[in-house]
Amino acid sequence: MINYFLCMILFCVGVYAVAVKKNLIKMIIGVGIMEYAVNLFLILIAYKQGAKFPILSHADAAGGKINMVDPLPQALVLTAIVIGLATMALMVAIAIRLYEKYGTFDITRIKRLKG
Repeated sequence: MINYFLCMILFCVGVYAVAVKKNLIKMIIGVGIMEYAVNLFLILIAYKQGAKFPILSHADAAGGKINMVDPLPQALVLTAIVIGLATMALMVAIAIRLYEKYGTFDITRIKRLKG
């Protein structure tokens, strides 16, 4: 149960960075922290104490009910990591272009310049 609570705290740290910080780089890092918190939560959902890998053999199939780890959240996390990497690269590219145009990463100064 403590693991889920720690995931929630990690997600809240990311939300804090996105909502409060004025620096674009810190906001991008906050989005990354939120993505990793969600990935960690999905992996924790799939975890079972004492479970086996989700690979069946003929000997396991004859035994009846088998305690196995659910592979679906693991596949979802792998997909989420790739999508998170693409969105992170896009955010960094936009931040670099904004820095080239305005010379700052500060959101309040970018809003004032309007150009």
